[in-house]
Amino acid sequence: MKRSLGEPLYLAISYEIYTAFFLIPVIQEIIAEHKLKLLIFESSKEEIILWKE
Repeated sequence: MKRSLGEPLYLAISYEIYTAFFLIPVIQEIIAEHKLKLLIFESSKEEIILWKE
């Protein structure tokens, strides 16, 4: 599927998953290499903690 809207796409993940998995150095390298944009949220409070580009 091809996006043509020109709007950035963010991967939404919970804070718990972010701290348990996405802070591993090799995962950080992959995120940087592929220029992934992350939206980290706190599920219990239903609020966004961090937009990471």
